[in-house]
Amino acid sequence: MPQWKNIFKNSVWKHLGIVVGASILFLIAVFLFLKIYTQHGQGKPVPDFTGLTEKQLQHLIRSNDLLYTIIDSVHTDFAPRGVVLEQTPKAGEKVKKNRRIFFTINSWTDEQIIVPNLRDNSLRNAQVMLESYGLKLGNLIYIPSEFTNMVLGQHFEGKPVEPGTLVRKGSSIDLLVGRGLSNETTAVPQLTGMTLDAARKAAQNVYLNLGATIYADTIATAMDSLKAFVWRQSPPASEGFVLNLGASIDVWLTTDTEFHPDTLKKREAEQALLEQENPEAAEETESAFEEELF
Repeated sequence: MPQWKNIFKNSVWKHLGIVVGASILFLIAVFLFLKIYTQHGQGKPVPDFTGLTEKQLQHLIRSNDLLYTIIDSVHTDFAPRGVVLEQTPKAGEKVKKNRRIFFTINSWTDEQIIVPNLRDNSLRNAQVMLESYGLKLGNLIYIPSEFTNMVLGQHFEGKPVEPGTLVRKGSSIDLLVGRGLSNETTAVPQLTGMTLDAARKAAQNVYLNLGATIYADTIATAMDSLKAFVWRQSPPASEGFVLNLGASIDVWLTTDTEFHPDTLKKREAEQALLEQENPEAAEETESAFEEELF
C-alpha cells in the first residue's frame, strides 16, 4: 500500500488535513466577502468642488453619495467669499460611497488686523509699520508741536484708536503729526498721470493729503477706478507754488487717454507747429479742446 495512504489512515493527520482545508476555504470566503462589501476597485472619481460655496456644493455631494466637513477657513483677496479653496481627497481621485470630503474655504468675514502703536514714531517709520501690518496711511492731520513730523496720535474713522484694536485689513489710519512751531510749507507735487493710490502716496511723501476726488463719467466700474489716472489737480504743481503741511490737493480722474499728460504734451507740440503754419486753424483747435476739457 502506498505510504500516503498509511498517513491518512492515522486519524490525527486526517483531522489536521480537514482543519487546513477548512481554513483555506474560510479565508477565500472572507476575501470574497470583503471584496463585495468594500466594492474594491469600484470607486467613483471625486468631483472638483473648488470655487463653489457650501450651498452650491451640497447638490454634488448628495448626487455622488458623499459626505463633507469644512475643516478650515483662510483669508485671500483672490477668490470670492465662502468658496472652496482646497479639498481632500483631490478632484479625480476615486473614492467609495459615503466617503467624507474635507474642505478649506475662503472666509466669509474680513481679516482682522491689530492696530500697532504708532505714537512717538517718525512719520516715515509709522508709514512703514502700517504697510507691514497690512494697513494704509490715511489723512495727515498736522497740529502745532515742537516735534516736526512726529506721530502724536492715531485715528480710525474719525475717532482715536488705541493700539491693539482690531480693524479690517486694508483700513486707513489717520495720523496726527507735529508740524513744528513754525508755519512750514512744502512744494505741490506733480500728480497728473498717476493712479489714485500713486497720487496719494506722492502727496503723503511731501506731507500733504488728497482732498476731493472727482471721477469722470467714463469711470463706471471698480476696474475702471483702478485704471483711472489723474488728469487735473488743484492747486497745480506750478513752480514756486507751496502749501502748508497737511493741506489737501483736489484731483480729477479719467480713463480717457486723450487727457493723459503724454498725450497732452504731444498735442501741445502739434498745436505749436500748427500756430506757426496756420494761426487761425490753431486757435479754433485750441478752443475746441478747452471746451472738451472743461
